[in-house]
Amino acid sequence: MKPNVIYTIWLRTMKRYIRLKSRIIGSIGMPLFFLLFLGLGLNSVVTIPGLGQNYTQFIIPGIVCFMVTYTSFQSGIQILWDKQFGFLKEILVAPVSRFDIVFGQTLGGATTAFLQGIIIVVISLFIGLNIVNSIGFLIAFGFMVLIGIAFTAFGIALASRMEDPTGYQFITSFIVLPIFGLSGAIFPISSLPAWIAPITLCDPLTYGVEGIRYGLTGVSQINPVLCLAALGFFAIMMTMVGAFLFRKMNY
Repeated sequence: MKPNVIYTIWLRTMKRYIRLKSRIIGSIGMPLFFLLFLGLGLNSVVTIPGLGQNYTQFIIPGIVCFMVTYTSFQSGIQILWDKQFGFLKEILVAPVSRFDIVFGQTLGGATTAFLQGIIIVVISLFIGLNIVNSIGFLIAFGFMVLIGIAFTAFGIALASRMEDPTGYQFITSFIVLPIFGLSGAIFPISSLPAWIAPITLCDPLTYGVEGIRYGLTGVSQINPVLCLAALGFFAIMMTMVGAFLFRKMNY
């Protein structure tokens, strides 16, 4: 592993992120819609166990999680663009391992996803988010980083098996929405039908949502230690799978 290679790939991703301001602004549109219309709209009519009638407080961690997950998946498409424009071949000519390339890309995607999540957290402070304590911030940030790593690696693994960037966007949309819907981000896990509960517990994003919710609100339906272990394991596995499939990728 060569830290300078990983840093270079990470820095390139960050420079692209900073320069594409339209991407930063445009990507927060849907989360803001959920926060302002769904959260505030249902705040007075939906009762959440442990949070009284404050549905906005309940849904904010889920929207933060959605933002991080969506941005992470979108980072994976960079592999396809680099492949299409020939940049990937130029990197592979250099005497660097493909794992370093994948790891640098994963860290870059996770960082951009984390920053997007921070934007939503800051916005949420103005519309009803009440932080329990400063330690909670750090806990939430830790889970955001893990989610970013896991789903950026997931995106890279998926992109390694595809050729068309447009097709990748359709596939990721098809994946993200069910994962998000089953994660307990919008409604409590305890309120779901009994036959859906096992599926929800198999959803890795569930542990990210509950971990962030514990950090931001102090309330979680799953033990936060279990959330950390499950999400950490998923992040490691996806990084290994992403690196393996990237090495098998046709150029």
